[in-house]
Amino acid sequence: MNKALKADWLLLLTAVIWGCAFVAQREGMKYIGPFTFNGIRFFLGAMALIPLIVHRDRVRQKHCGSFRPMRLFSGITLGQGLLVGAILFCGASLQQIGMVYTTAAKGGFITGLYVILVPFIGRFLGQRIGTGGWIGAMLATIGLFFLSINEDLAFAPGDLWVLLGAIFWSAHVLLIGWLSPRIEPVQLACAQFLVCSLLSLIMAALIESTTADAIRSAMIPILYGGFFSVGIAYTLQVVAQQDAPPTHAAVILSMETVVAAIAGWIILGEGLSPRAICGCALMLAGMLVVQLAPLIGRKPSLS
Repeated sequence: MNKALKADWLLLLTAVIWGCAFVAQREGMKYIGPFTFNGIRFFLGAMALIPLIVHRDRVRQKHCGSFRPMRLFSGITLGQGLLVGAILFCGASLQQIGMVYTTAAKGGFITGLYVILVPFIGRFLGQRIGTGGWIGAMLATIGLFFLSINEDLAFAPGDLWVLLGAIFWSAHVLLIGWLSPRIEPVQLACAQFLVCSLLSLIMAALIESTTADAIRSAMIPILYGGFFSVGIAYTLQVVAQQDAPPTHAAVILSMETVVAAIAGWIILGEGLSPRAICGCALMLAGMLVVQLAPLIGRKPSLS
């Protein structure tokens, strides 16, 4: 119970860090372009994981009684990191572009749709969708309509970009879920962050104009997005999920959407209309139904 309680608190802290990251993304866009922001923050996130990789490697070698030169990545990890990093780049770029034109609250809730999109994409891969999945999807779809569709039946500026990004986040979650049991997860995370950073910086060099002064002005959001959102929060998630069931973890992590709305209101003064609040409530309800429905009616294990 102590381990489970500790895991819950670590997951809640992760959700808080990720929710506040939407505010950092909004603030950073005041000074630099989305590709420059992502390029720098994902590089910082990768650098934050390197000490953890080195430490884990030393502990592993000491436990096994064998010593060899330190390697950050194996050839397999680097190859898989290229694929996962490319998908991460697409999801992060679309989200970051969308955050230029939408609020932290809306960005958080729309991104949170990956909780529902993951099982539906998995359906095409042969996975089964239960009743809870269909109910959750319906609630989230209605909520998305109230949150993002305006009177002209068109997506509000930025929301469509974030929604497209959520599709790539879903593909990313599925791929990570498939690869994690087969590879060292922290090394894979670091590799994908480096790939995403490199692709982002290439795009920034091609289409964005950035100055050193602009980067310095955006340094606080960049540092938060890099070290806290990418580096620290990911590490907390990995540690916590060693003692927390995946469904339990997903429910707690989905609270990042609520944190994003609260942080946007307190820090940025971003308000939501009654229609948008109704949409947020329906989307959050849909996310929770998808995650909690499989637990309803399940007999407790005696083991």
